[in-house]
Amino acid sequence: MADLPPDRQPAIRVTTMPADANPYGDIFGGWLMSQMDMAAGLVAARHAKGRAVTIAVEGMKFHAPVAIGDEVSVYADLVAVGRTSMTIEVEAWRRGRHVEEQCRVTQAKFVFVAIDDARRPRPIS
Repeated sequence: MADLPPDRQPAIRVTTMPADANPYGDIFGGWLMSQMDMAAGLVAARHAKGRAVTIAVEGMKFHAPVAIGDEVSVYADLVAVGRTSMTIEVEAWRRGRHVEEQCRVTQAKFVFVAIDDARRPRPIS
C-alpha cells in the first residue's frame, strides 16, 4: 500500500475522543479495529445488497499510534468476491488536529459473508 492516503473520500472519518484511549492517551487498538470493521461493513452491505457479517480479519498490522484528538480516516476497497463472501482491504490513516500531514496507522483484510433473514449464507447477486 502507498505512503499517501487514497485519493478519494474515506468510508468513515472520525475524531478520536478521551473515552477511546488508554491512560497514556493512545487510542485502543480494538476501537480502531471496530472503525475498520464498520467501514468494511458498509462496502460489504452495499455490494451484497443486504446484510453481510464479518467472518475473519486477516493480517492486522498496527504501524503507528493514534492519539486523542486525531482525525482518523478509514478507506475500504472490495478486492475479491466469491459466491457468498467478499474480501475487503481496509487501511486507517491519522491526521493530527492542526496539521495536514497524514500517516497510515493500521491495515487489514476483512472477510464478510452475505446472509439471509435466517442468518444463513446467501449468494451475492
